[in-house]
Amino acid sequence: MNYYISDLHIGHENIIKMDGRPFADCDEMFNTILSNWNHTVKGNDMVFILGDFIWKQRDEWARIVKQFKGKKVLIRGNHDPKEFSDEVRALFVDITDYKEIQDGQYKVVLCHYPLLSYVHDFSPEVVMVYGHVHKGLEMDLVQEFRQNLWAKNSTDNKWPLGQLLHAGCMEEYMCYTPRTLQEIIAGDAAKYKNQKG
Repeated sequence: MNYYISDLHIGHENIIKMDGRPFADCDEMFNTILSNWNHTVKGNDMVFILGDFIWKQRDEWARIVKQFKGKKVLIRGNHDPKEFSDEVRALFVDITDYKEIQDGQYKVVLCHYPLLSYVHDFSPEVVMVYGHVHKGLEMDLVQEFRQNLWAKNSTDNKWPLGQLLHAGCMEEYMCYTPRTLQEIIAGDAAKYKNQKG
């Protein structure tokens, strides 16, 4: 099974206030994320982490990553190190800035940053999963872009073209838990319809 999640920001005190995360402190945030992850992910499951996994703490990465179940691919974010020790690299199947995979019927484009134009971006069989944006202007701009595409290209109430899916752990449909692509698609569609309606 493939799972996706981004912007865990483990150890980042300020992100709790910035995102309005429901945690008293970093320890509570870490324990909740770890528990949710390990109750969801099994040993052979693949988790695509779309950046900003651990806030700084370069010397703590190995100890922290070892606690999370499953096979892990890190799509590097702006707060992730550019270089990793051999010990940390060995804990990931891959560490990269961009990746394309097949997940069921979908080709999935993975990047920390939302790419408003990506390979086959108007194909209903291609989705772009990203992180990086938090509440505020960036998220509003991505949603506005998607709404404009939907208004110009959709003739019915189906999920819009420009299928950009936010895997930020703070999204209501993510709930600080790695989610399957189908769960993210369903959560995104419900959020979009609520915003539209």
